[in-house]
Amino acid sequence: MDRVALTQEAAELIRRLRADHGPLMFHQSGGCCDGSAPMCYPAGEFRTGGSDTHLGDLVVDDEPVPVWMSAKQFEYWRHTHLTIDVVPGRGSGFSLEAPLGVRFLIRSRLLTDEESLALNG
Repeated sequence: MDRVALTQEAAELIRRLRADHGPLMFHQSGGCCDGSAPMCYPAGEFRTGGSDTHLGDLVVDDEPVPVWMSAKQFEYWRHTHLTIDVVPGRGSGFSLEAPLGVRFLIRSRLLTDEESLALNG
């Protein structure tokens, strides 16, 4: 059971960004100027630590793309499954896809009881 997934469109964009920037990572932002968006960075550019939760890895062509979220925000989202998608429109200037005229977006749904048990024990 995975807590995070991605659409085929998002996987294609990850391939394109990885070709230009190398290994990637996501950090689900907590709001403010970027509006709670999944931010894509070159791997290691965004420093994670004890205040972040590793949600899992998206695997694109056998290469992992780690997805992180602040631990405080995770307390609100722990009962959800997150899918990273991509839509037209400019998002935050900090995420790698911003200059391409598209933006990553989170689609969420509540975990089923079985999924919640598998993930949270």
